[in-house]
Amino acid sequence: MGNYLVTGAAGFIASRVIAILLDRGDTVSGLDNLNDAYDVRLKEWRLKDLQSREGFRFERLDLGDREGLARLFAEQGPFDGVINLAARAGVRQSVENPWVYIDTNTTGTLNLLELCKDHGVGKFVLASTSSLYGTHNPIPYSEDADTNKPISPYAASKKAAEALCHTYHYLFGIDVTVFRYFTVYGPAGRPDMSLFRFVQWVSEDRPVLIYGDGQQSRDFTFVDDIARGTVAGLKPLGYEVINLGSDEPVVLRDALSLVEKLVGKEAQIDFRPMHRADVQRTWADISKARELLGWSPRTLHEEGIRKTVEWYNANREWARELSTH
Repeated sequence: MGNYLVTGAAGFIASRVIAILLDRGDTVSGLDNLNDAYDVRLKEWRLKDLQSREGFRFERLDLGDREGLARLFAEQGPFDGVINLAARAGVRQSVENPWVYIDTNTTGTLNLLELCKDHGVGKFVLASTSSLYGTHNPIPYSEDADTNKPISPYAASKKAAEALCHTYHYLFGIDVTVFRYFTVYGPAGRPDMSLFRFVQWVSEDRPVLIYGDGQQSRDFTFVDDIARGTVAGLKPLGYEVINLGSDEPVVLRDALSLVEKLVGKEAQIDFRPMHRADVQRTWADISKARELLGWSPRTLHEEGIRKTVEWYNANREWARELSTH
C-alpha cells in the first residue's frame, strides 16, 4: 500500500484514478482548486463519492500556491508518488486565454517537481496530451515523433511541462512517466468535449455544432481504460513518454450517428468552420504501453458511448443544464 498525491482530484480522469488507488488499499491526498473552467457541479458530483471513501483526504488548493503545496507535502507526506492530473485543457480555449494554461500546466508542474525534489518523492506521473503531435506527424502517432511544432498554447504548455519533467529526472533522479492521452470520454466527462456535447444536444433536441465537415477522426478512449493505464505507470520506468489511446479512430459523424441510435433521436446538425488550432485526425500507436505496462484498452467504442448515455439519463435533471461552451 502506498500514499499518493493526486492533483485535479475532482477532474474527470483524476477521480477515476483515485478510485482505483483506494480500491487497492492506497491512501490518497487529492487537491483541486475547483475552478470554473467548466460547471463546478460536475466536479462536485465526482468529488462527493470520493469524500465518502476511507483513505481519501481532500484539499482545496491551487497549483500556483507554493506555500500551500509545501504545507501539504509536509503534513500529508511522505508521498510514494505524485500523479499530476490537474490541468487547463482544451485547444480552442487556450487560444483565448493562454496565460492560465502556462500558469497551471507549466508553472504548476514546476512547483510540484520542486517539492518532489525537496521531499525525496521518487515517482512523478504527468498527464500530457496528443495535441502535441500537431499536424505534421505521420499517423498513427508514436512517442518518438516530432513534438516541437505545437499549434495551440495548450499543446505548448504541456510540451514545456514534459521538458521540465525530463530536466528533474536528469538532475535529481526522479522517476517520471508522461502520458499523452487521446480524446478521453465517458460518464461524467468534460462538457466541452464532443461526445458529452453530442449526448446532451441530441437528448435535449438542441442543434449539434460540428466544426468542419464531420469527417475528421478522433482516437476516442474510455476513461476507465485511461485511469487503469495511469495507475500502471506508477511502476519504475526511468523517464518514459507513453501514449494511451484506443488505437481505433472514429469519424466524428459516425460517433454522432451512434449517439443518435442510443439516444433514440435524430441530430439537428449545424456545421461551422473548422478552428485553425484543431487537427483533422488523431490516432495513437499504443505498442509502447503494451510493452512497458502490459496495458491495452478494454472498452469497445459502442459500449463506452452506451455507458455515457446511461449516465446522462440517470443525471439528466441537472446534466441538461450544464454549459457545453
